[in-house]
Amino acid sequence: MTDLLGLSGSEIALLAVICFAAGIVRGFSGFALSALVMASAALILPPVQLIPICWWLELAASVLMARGGWQEADRKIVWGLVIMSAVGTPIGLTLTTNVDAETSKLVALCVIIALAALLLARIRIPGLETRAGLYVSGLLAGIVTGLASVGGMMIAIYVLSSNTPARKMRAALALFLFLGSATSLVWQFWFDVMNLQAIWRGLIFSIPAIVGVYAGMKLFTPRFEPYYRPFCLTLLCALSAFGLLRLTLS
Repeated sequence: MTDLLGLSGSEIALLAVICFAAGIVRGFSGFALSALVMASAALILPPVQLIPICWWLELAASVLMARGGWQEADRKIVWGLVIMSAVGTPIGLTLTTNVDAETSKLVALCVIIALAALLLARIRIPGLETRAGLYVSGLLAGIVTGLASVGGMMIAIYVLSSNTPARKMRAALALFLFLGSATSLVWQFWFDVMNLQAIWRGLIFSIPAIVGVYAGMKLFTPRFEPYYRPFCLTLLCALSAFGLLRLTLS
C-alpha cells in the first residue's frame, strides 16, 4: 500500500482521517469537502498532488448525495460558468505546476482563507449578478480550481451576489460541480496531474470520505442547518491560518 500510494503508513492513516472528517462536514453541510482536505493536508502533500485526490473525493460525494432537481437549474447560467471555468482551470494549473511546493501551499491556503472569509461575512460583490459577472465568476472558479480545487467556493460567492431564488441557484451549483468535474479532469490529464498514482490515491481515500459523507448525512439535523455553514467556514479559516503559521515558522 505504501509503495502504491507513495506515502508512509502514518501519512496514509492521517490522510484517511482527514478525508473521513471532511466527508462528515460535506455530509451535513453540503460543501467544503475539497477545501477542508486542502487546508488540512497541505502540510503533508503539495496542492498539485492533492488536487486530483480532491477530484475523486468530490465525485464520490456528489454521486452519494445526488438528489435530482437539476431540472430546476438555469442552464444558461450553468453553461456560462462551466465554459469559463474550463478556460480558467489551465491558468490555475499552470501556476500550481510552475512554482515550488512551499509557494503553492501558501497560495492555496491564502485562497481558501480569502474565499471562506468572504462567504462567512456574506459579502455581496457588486457586478457579479450581471452577465459579465457570471463569466468572471466562472473564470475565477476555474483558476482557483487549478490552484486549490475550491472552485465551488467561488461559485458560492457568485450565488450569494445573485438575486436568483436560492433553490434554483442551488440546483445550478450542483449541476455546475458535476459538469465542471469533466472539464477539470481533462485538464488534469493534460498537465499530468492526474497520473496512475493520483488515481490510486483518489480511489483509496474516497472510501473513508464516502463513509464520512454517509455519517454526516445521518447526523444532519434541520434545526441546526443555519449554523452548519458558519461553522464550516470558520473551521476552514482556522485550519488555513494554522497551516500558514506552520509554513511561516518552519
